[in-house]
Amino acid sequence: MRAIVVMGVSGCGKTSVGMALCERMGWRMIEGDAFHSEHNVRKMEAGVPLDDDDRKDWLDRLGVALANAAMANQPAVLACSALKRRYRDTLRRAVPGLGFVFLKLSPDAAAERVNRRSGHFMPASLIDSQFRDLEPPTNEAGVLTVDALDLLEANIDRIVAWWSAEATL
Repeated sequence: MRAIVVMGVSGCGKTSVGMALCERMGWRMIEGDAFHSEHNVRKMEAGVPLDDDDRKDWLDRLGVALANAAMANQPAVLACSALKRRYRDTLRRAVPGLGFVFLKLSPDAAAERVNRRSGHFMPASLIDSQFRDLEPPTNEAGVLTVDALDLLEANIDRIVAWWSAEATL
């Protein structure tokens, strides 16, 4: 497992977990939000949910970024919602053996967190659409589910232990 996707709905802490994990492991951080097209960002800022067509090119760009990191022998962590199984499968095709950390969070907690942050294009009004699209990665190989409300350091410890166990298989 040379790359991990930290996934979940907006507000679950993907970037915070990803950055802390990279700091602990010395890996490269790939921020999925930075790969959205201007069209997608404007759409979300306007409170319009993205659809599968909007996400296709974005996921392809993320797959290329992950594959490039793997080819450069540079382990990476990608912060990306990866809400649907087919989105995760697109990323898995780009980097076989890709691991996923699902940050599980309730709709109320997600809305509260998104309402508290500033300077992000994703409004809290889109939280419901994210939960409608979410296909939790249950029964998928290479997935660890953690409670997004647990302490950051505790979740990083869990992820590192999981990754270490997966690396020895």
